[in-house]
Amino acid sequence: MYLCHTYGELFPQNPLFMKKLISTLIIITCILSGSDTHARNLWAFLNYTAFNSPEGPYIETYLSVAANSVKFIKKDNGKFQATVNVLMTFKQEKEIKAFKKYELTSEEIADTLNTNFNFIDQQRIAIPNGTYDFEIQLSDKNKSAAAMPYNQNITVDFPADKPAFSGIELVKSFTKAATPTVLTKSGYDLVPYTYTFYPDNESKIVFYSELYNMGKIGLQDQKFLLIYYIESFESNVKLGSYVRSKKETVKDVNVLLSEISIPNLPSGNYNLVVEARNQQNEIVCSKKLFFQRMNPTAQVALTDLGATEIGNTFAERITNADTLREYANSTYPIANGLEKAFIRVPLKRADVKTIQQFLYSFWLNRDQNNPERAFVTYKEQVYKVQVNFGTPVKKGYQTDRGRVYLQYGPPNTRSTQYNEPSNYPYEIWQYYTLNNNQSNKKFVFYSQDMVTSDFTLLHSDAIGEIINPRWKIDLRNRIYTTLDLQDTQVINAWGDMQNDYWELPN
Repeated sequence: MYLCHTYGELFPQNPLFMKKLISTLIIITCILSGSDTHARNLWAFLNYTAFNSPEGPYIETYLSVAANSVKFIKKDNGKFQATVNVLMTFKQEKEIKAFKKYELTSEEIADTLNTNFNFIDQQRIAIPNGTYDFEIQLSDKNKSAAAMPYNQNITVDFPADKPAFSGIELVKSFTKAATPTVLTKSGYDLVPYTYTFYPDNESKIVFYSELYNMGKIGLQDQKFLLIYYIESFESNVKLGSYVRSKKETVKDVNVLLSEISIPNLPSGNYNLVVEARNQQNEIVCSKKLFFQRMNPTAQVALTDLGATEIGNTFAERITNADTLREYANSTYPIANGLEKAFIRVPLKRADVKTIQQFLYSFWLNRDQNNPERAFVTYKEQVYKVQVNFGTPVKKGYQTDRGRVYLQYGPPNTRSTQYNEPSNYPYEIWQYYTLNNNQSNKKFVFYSQDMVTSDFTLLHSDAIGEIINPRWKIDLRNRIYTTLDLQDTQVINAWGDMQNDYWELPN
């Protein structure tokens, strides 16, 4: 049994899809249990949010289990029910500070062929400020497979003397609360949305957050702004069409329960951002939540580009259509979802002026003071990745190594191994910090094609990147194969260095 990051409905519930899983800030687990001869895989998804209260901070967890991945047992009343054992612990230096152990039961059903649903559970766990090693163990009570732990660090930080947001809870639906329950906050029953992935059949993001201590900074008699918006995850560029705001007066707890319509938000990686700003428009505090969108049919409006003035700019001086398209195409690794949607389709038929407007708008969004300097600096980086990572069939920025280099910059360490007896040629890159909010993140690239040397991304533990728990096995597929989809480890062979490079890159 092993655990991995995944999204609830992005991939079929089939372990063959695990090579293309995506990781996220929120813990989302896929648990594969296979000790029973005919056991199916247990699939579960866990999301969490931190809140504060007069009694102290607490973590709220939202657990969703796929009913078609667990075993249903017939009850005395003739109906069937599944049970999952859940154990959550919060540790500091191996000492348990809080825990929750319980059985999660599904609804009773009359027919075990009708299990195309998820059953959801919500828990609240009181826990003081601090950083914890959070561990969850899940197991199907009706199978013999043992539970395996999954760990992630969680920080709870609600200062007593300055404003702070709670986490951002994604909401599936909400109603006025008649009687308070575990789902109730601020007079509403909130049904949690347990994923951070929004497929194309989801047309809006509904969310809830709380703002504490605005009165601690002398704003009691003043209005302030609550602003919420969507930004590109890669570039942190705010998407103007998805910015909302409301004026607030200071309360003990200011509540934000709102939604953003997203039918035209293209596929991509994004942050949902909430901010509190004072009357001087200064950010008092903020909070971000990563999410992904899959919306391949989204239409990109070119009306905004038509209003972009390019007179006397660097973009106006570039008049060759092929050159302009190449410059636009090369921005794809750092483009946001809207920009990528333009590059994928409209760019191919756009006229020269439209491409000039796109190019200028792209770099103006990244450097208001000197967009041309940003353009020239990036062009130099594109040249570097072409020299170092270009192949006979791909330009440097089209390769995985080139994309990662352009998106995140040069790695702090780059461990290369091209001649190990057992493994395909591979590289492991390490970044001490990534996007200023991730620490010690690594990327594994490998090349199955010995001719073109096109190294593809095999695995990473960075947010928004492919995570593949079987990467060591896939790396050794040069000489080693296994039919057991639950294998994640290989026995070290002579000359293998992948474990050393992953743990301690040089």
